[in-house]
Amino acid sequence: MYIPKDFKITDESVTFGVIQEHSFATLFSQHDGKPVATHLPLLLNKEKTHLYGHFARPNPQWKEIEQQTVLAIFHGPHCYISPSWYETNQTVPTWNYVSVHVYGEVELIEDNHELVESLKELVSTFEAPDSSYSLEDLDPALLAGMGKGVQGFKIKINQMEGKAKLSQNHSTERQERVIRELEQKPSTDEQQIAAWMKGNLE
Repeated sequence: MYIPKDFKITDESVTFGVIQEHSFATLFSQHDGKPVATHLPLLLNKEKTHLYGHFARPNPQWKEIEQQTVLAIFHGPHCYISPSWYETNQTVPTWNYVSVHVYGEVELIEDNHELVESLKELVSTFEAPDSSYSLEDLDPALLAGMGKGVQGFKIKINQMEGKAKLSQNHSTERQERVIRELEQKPSTDEQQIAAWMKGNLE
């Protein structure tokens, strides 16, 4: 990923935070010399050494994914930045965004217990704290059948790159103007980019 110095996320905890808060990723690998991708949730383990996920078993991407380096992209908030918000209109539009790239090797999960535990972790992560749903309550036969329909995997994290493009190449006054405009927008992405920008100025 092209990352100018001012946009590089250097704090590893911030990088992991993006992964955890925006865990629906795009996973790229190679198939017959061409890139292929699947959109799926990836969960960081407690030791922050691996990402866990699962493919639908009919998805052919998993069948030859073990012998290559893969790329998982985590898309954080992003939004359009209008020059009309600046003190002058003699400039061009841009796009502010946060993104993390993770590179690593895939190991397919063949142990059913490890697969089920990873599925339980996935559900518990995204279900509301007061939710009445739990995989623990599923009929064991139903859970076993569900397990046969997916191929679990884990990615050993070898390298991470984080980028937060937040108008750092503009003056503080201009950044503050952008923040004020974004805070008036109803979109969650624009609100989040405003929060990132404010945090960056502090």
